[in-house]
Amino acid sequence: MKEFKTLKDFLSGNKWYYLIGIVWLLLIDIIQLLVPQILKTVTDLLQSGNLTFTGLIKYSLYIILTGLIIAIGRYFWRVYILGTSRKLEYYLRKRLFEHLLTLSSNYFNTHKTGDLMAHATNDINAVRFAFGHGIIMLIDAVFLTIMTIFMMVKTTNPRLTIMTLFTLPFITIMVRRFGRMIHNRFRKVQEAFSNLTDTTRENFAGIRVIKSFVQEDLALEEFTKVNRDNLYKNLQLIKVSGVFRPLIQFISSISLVVIIIYGGRLVILDIISLGDFIAFNNYLSLLVWPMMALGQVINLIQRGIASMERINRILAEKPEIVNSKNAIPLDKVKGKIEFKNVYFRYTDQTDYVLKDINFTVEEGKSLAIVGRTGSGKTTIVKLLLRLYELNEGSILLDNIDIRDIKIESLRENISYVPQDNFLFSTSIRDNIGFAFDETIPEDIMIRSSKIAQVYDNIINFPNKFDTVLGERGVTLSGGQKQRISIARALAKDAPILILDDSLSSVDTETEERILNQLKDVTHRKTTIIISHRISTVKDADEIIVLDEGRIIERGNHESLLNRDGLYKYLYEKQLLEEKIS
Repeated sequence: MKEFKTLKDFLSGNKWYYLIGIVWLLLIDIIQLLVPQILKTVTDLLQSGNLTFTGLIKYSLYIILTGLIIAIGRYFWRVYILGTSRKLEYYLRKRLFEHLLTLSSNYFNTHKTGDLMAHATNDINAVRFAFGHGIIMLIDAVFLTIMTIFMMVKTTNPRLTIMTLFTLPFITIMVRRFGRMIHNRFRKVQEAFSNLTDTTRENFAGIRVIKSFVQEDLALEEFTKVNRDNLYKNLQLIKVSGVFRPLIQFISSISLVVIIIYGGRLVILDIISLGDFIAFNNYLSLLVWPMMALGQVINLIQRGIASMERINRILAEKPEIVNSKNAIPLDKVKGKIEFKNVYFRYTDQTDYVLKDINFTVEEGKSLAIVGRTGSGKTTIVKLLLRLYELNEGSILLDNIDIRDIKIESLRENISYVPQDNFLFSTSIRDNIGFAFDETIPEDIMIRSSKIAQVYDNIINFPNKFDTVLGERGVTLSGGQKQRISIARALAKDAPILILDDSLSSVDTETEERILNQLKDVTHRKTTIIISHRISTVKDADEIIVLDEGRIIERGNHESLLNRDGLYKYLYEKQLLEEKIS
């Protein structure tokens, strides 16, 4: 049960809800114990011929009253216990999501989305059941069993009670053996469900690629494989849990045989009355449910423990990038950026992807970064954003090491347009105004979309800025997605602007218009432009050329063309490609 220590704060804050629910549950259990005594009295009066019509009405009203109290009590324990378990589900899912947001980007490179989704759905549901129905069954199993046995001994025949309950040790043994098996098999079920979720998500996300390459059969084959594995793991669990409950019921029913044979004989010998026999039989019926509940509660708790183990592994993950102890917020950012002897590699087992990077971008100036694919261009800006942590050297913003700046403050002062141009499945208005806590002001939204040369496209949509995009902006063209991403960054209006290959999907004419519009904006911003196109970067104040993680050339457009280097080669290659096309 140490796995549930993670929930200590929640349980401490909601203990009174659980206690009130348990009090109602215990009250109902006590009322249920009175019903056999009412039946015993009625039976004995009837057998002796002393039951009058008035007495019959009285005892009938007693039964109706107990039924009414039980109904009211069940309502309240459901509200307090099951309702609190729903709060636990909300708390745990919110806490898991909040924790995932604190983890570094690299964590999501090594963990599948489908697996994380399974943790946030199936695993949390299993924990909720453990702290909802599990608690109810546990209280019933313990309290109702003890009190029922007490009433059986006190009100009828102790020897009959002992003979009837001889099956209890066997139930305990079964619970211990099956509980361990259920725990292990349920953990495998959750892992199989994670694989199934991830495969399904990946196929839906890549459905256009699957269709364009006519790989529907292969996708179906892979899905069938993980689906079959999920089925097999669930069947393995069902084989255990399916035997468990009927076995408990069978062992419990042996007690019923004992009461019929031995209890009937005691009635015949007049050792106990017929009322005692009926009351005892009712108590035994009450006892069957706790015995069955004991089996189910072990099942639910073992599932909850297995799921909590999986959730705890995520909650135990520490973010690689955190604020330093004395991190400061930025007040007014001018935008001077310096890279000093920067080295970076993704893991200790890989080679450096950036080596001895040194450059300075003065306030309000522009820097362009060009180079072959995989040369480390995007890694440079991700280090500036502290999406990754550098291994050696330092990066300064306004002469302050970025490791001494609060991460939130650092990123708030940078407008970044990433390569993938991710858009959310919401309206264009919400996508452009993503950086705003409230609805984006209309004038800012229109101005940024005009600079990004996407305004005319948007107003031609039926719902204009309120047009809802498909998943990842699938209803837009690649160029439209890029331009909306640029508009989003411009609307943020941070002192530093980073464009990471953000014009690759637009035609050269639109690119020229965007760059001309950006000049009016970027003259007061520090700008970093990454691009494969020389036409995009030729007007930058300084251009650095990367190759295999090193800066091999630097200068402006004209000075780099005067050298017989990589920049000139890329420029001439692109000119040739334009002529051919």
